[in-house]
Amino acid sequence: MAWSLEKLNRSSLYNALGIKLTHLDLDRCIASLTPEPAVCWPDHQQPHGGVLFTLMDTTMATAVLSGFEPGEGNCATIDLSIQYLAPAREAPFVCDTRVERRGNKICFVRGEILDAQNDAVAMAQGTFRVMRK
Repeated sequence: MAWSLEKLNRSSLYNALGIKLTHLDLDRCIASLTPEPAVCWPDHQQPHGGVLFTLMDTTMATAVLSGFEPGEGNCATIDLSIQYLAPAREAPFVCDTRVERRGNKICFVRGEILDAQNDAVAMAQGTFRVMRK
């Protein structure tokens, strides 16, 4: 059984924030963000940095999960370091993440968020704990 983007996109968290997964294959996940006004600050079109962090974290975690079948396991964020490069002003934002190294218990992931003009808004690296059932 393969991962279903349609099923993953039913997440109440994704819907509340305006996140949608758009691509998933082994070790790579891409998501878009068209932020809901309620999660923007200080401007009504600019998502709060915590929303960008959540976009990065959940997209990275999904890239990690792509390494096994649905229900086979899970993962947890050990560390995520994000650098905000520019104000996030032009939606939609695209978050592209890749697993750089997959171990039995630990995965290392990199990602970036681009705005509608393809300008980098944020970049990050994360470490995830893999928990197989």
